[in-house]
Amino acid sequence: MPEFHPKAILRALVDREVDFVLIGGLAGMARGSAYPSFDVDIAYERGTENLERLASALQDLQATLRGAPPDLPFVIDAKTLANGAHFTFQTPFGSLDILTDPDGAPPYVHLRRAAGEPVELEGERVLVASLDHLIAMKEAAGRPKDKLMATEYRVLSDELRAPRASS
Repeated sequence: MPEFHPKAILRALVDREVDFVLIGGLAGMARGSAYPSFDVDIAYERGTENLERLASALQDLQATLRGAPPDLPFVIDAKTLANGAHFTFQTPFGSLDILTDPDGAPPYVHLRRAAGEPVELEGERVLVASLDHLIAMKEAAGRPKDKLMATEYRVLSDELRAPRASS
């Protein structure tokens, strides 16, 4: 398993101007979570031009299907991406999961709008899912670790919404 270098993955997506929102554990870290993340998870816009940009970024990253036999014929192009909804890739920089409709998330246009302004992460400016949407996605995943993360995200969200005491 390669060492995790999210900057290289994010850089490829940004360089190719892929329309995406960071989700998952790395998004949680960007929003203040103490839980570590060892992969990049994104939701992405499904238009043909964006799928072409995403396919180019995946090719730049030398992405291969994670867990698939090495001799499995698989072409990374816009048509392949259009025919699927959830792909898990391995790159020399770590794992990259791409999802069209993550469980618990609203449609992409709403996920993107709620992300707000880009956040600087690993030196790249990227859209990051809101804490509310991260909570919903973690709750929908339902695994024990996701439930713990959702609890922490709620605390972070409550802290951000709490009125500040005047000095």
